[in-house]
Amino acid sequence: MNRTIKLTALLLIGATAALTGCFQNQSLSSNTSDQTTVCNPVNLSYRFCLDTPSRREAADPTMVVYKDEYYLFASKSGGYFHSKDMITWDLIKTNDLPLEDYAPTALVMDDAIYFMASAGAPVKIYKSTDPKSGKWEVVNASFPIGMIDPDLFLDDDNRLYFYYGCSNINPIYAVELDRKTFNPIGKPVELFNSDKINHGWERKADYNDDLKESPWIEGSWMTKRNGKYYLQYSAPGTEFKSYSDGLYESDKPLGPFTLAKHNPISYKPEGFAASAGHGSTFQDKYGNYWHIATMTISQKHMFERRLGIFPTFFDADGEMYVYTGFGDFPYKLPTKKINGPEELFPGWMLLSYNKPVEVSSELPNHPKSYAADEEIRTYWSAQTGNKGEWISMDLEKVSTVNAVQINYAENDMNLFGRVDGIYYQYLLEYSTDNKTWKTLVDKTKNTVDASHDYIELKTPVEARYIRLTNHRMPSGTFALAGLRVFGNAGGKAPSVADNLNAERQTDHTSVKLSWTKSPDAIGYNIRYGASKDKLYHTYQVLGGESISINSLNSKQKYYFTVDAFNESGVTKGEKVVEVE
Repeated sequence: MNRTIKLTALLLIGATAALTGCFQNQSLSSNTSDQTTVCNPVNLSYRFCLDTPSRREAADPTMVVYKDEYYLFASKSGGYFHSKDMITWDLIKTNDLPLEDYAPTALVMDDAIYFMASAGAPVKIYKSTDPKSGKWEVVNASFPIGMIDPDLFLDDDNRLYFYYGCSNINPIYAVELDRKTFNPIGKPVELFNSDKINHGWERKADYNDDLKESPWIEGSWMTKRNGKYYLQYSAPGTEFKSYSDGLYESDKPLGPFTLAKHNPISYKPEGFAASAGHGSTFQDKYGNYWHIATMTISQKHMFERRLGIFPTFFDADGEMYVYTGFGDFPYKLPTKKINGPEELFPGWMLLSYNKPVEVSSELPNHPKSYAADEEIRTYWSAQTGNKGEWISMDLEKVSTVNAVQINYAENDMNLFGRVDGIYYQYLLEYSTDNKTWKTLVDKTKNTVDASHDYIELKTPVEARYIRLTNHRMPSGTFALAGLRVFGNAGGKAPSVADNLNAERQTDHTSVKLSWTKSPDAIGYNIRYGASKDKLYHTYQVLGGESISINSLNSKQKYYFTVDAFNESGVTKGEKVVEVE
């Protein structure tokens, strides 16, 4: 969250009173309890913003587990979300919290959830022992530090700490708090600031290639594990694909902190939905770590954003990393403790990339090809939102279809806030010959808002054609940022991507990679890291055979390999290249 929104956040403190339906729970997902996978962006009822242009937003998320259930707080959501399984989500509305303040934080302590959000001093801190009811009480009405992007952290010795900061000038700060009064003990400590000369991931722009402007250092979040303090932060700005979370480490909660070897820990500059910044790290009820982060669209407005959840791990040396490889493909939600990301991948590949599409109509600036280009920032739109507008995709061969994700785009909508009637109705069909059609999913009577509707099929089907017919839009035209189909084409995984070449550029934060194209691959997943056996970073490339990565630490050597993937599987790279 950038400084430009600070004034807006302060002016909107009182806007919560306009929300209706206090303490009302609303189901936000039509997925059934036997669903085993999910797919980013998280399938939430993203609220429409209160100002023009009409657009959805959620960002700066905090997730906590309270009494074995999940509570998600995010900027500008008109409430907060609750789930028992991270699949089906309910919205809890309340007038007790400043829900129009940005970047909320939450903490479970003393059998209660504590909440605060960005604001000018004095700030209020809230507490609830019954968050499902939406009832909260104030425990500190005059917290003296005005700030943006707060984080409350309880150490295992029961001492309470507060981290904050959001600036392209000032550093991240921290201070200990009194457990009884929630007021600071002593003066805040300066922890660290940006270093755009040496930290490529902190440079602005979609591809970290702007050295002129200073980045926004923000979104701190503390995690402690095995006696080590992992202080996460985000850079360079929420509107960029490169928005990521970096990491500093210490053996003390107030430092001094040193830069972690693996940076940034959460980074996703490509794919259907890009960026993985300003997040929070939490453990599920089985002990697995997850990182929920902000994903950018930033087309109608710089704060047009979504949320993504990514598995997170600590290796044998205590190095933390967030796995974002195939980060918007389906992944399994575990029901036990897992050891690595390979346990989450169901093997369902992307079948819809750049596939031929036919439509009932289209607008000149939103052609049908945009529904299959794997880019959330572009979208196809029909000329109307009328019942009967349709889109049909040819997978070009009969394939096994396991899941479909329908990503709606807000075109010519005139919706603001949470009002009645925001939901989509449609019929999803499949065919092997483009003549005889069978129903895949019938949501012609749906009344649940699911703007990134993810349908996991109980029984896979054999299909070549997928057709989506509109029955109802809440406003605007029938428009899709992506009709995404997952499964397996039944062929062989691609051959190895050979002849990997990596050249460190004069600016050592950048490397240029090239390789021999695998003739049967549709894309590549570059894995790299600061150790040969720790290739924790990932960078997806669709359709090309070269890329420049500008997010390196200029003071480290790196190792690279390239995995190839197609509609039938993934082939791991055989060669690891060292770059000084």
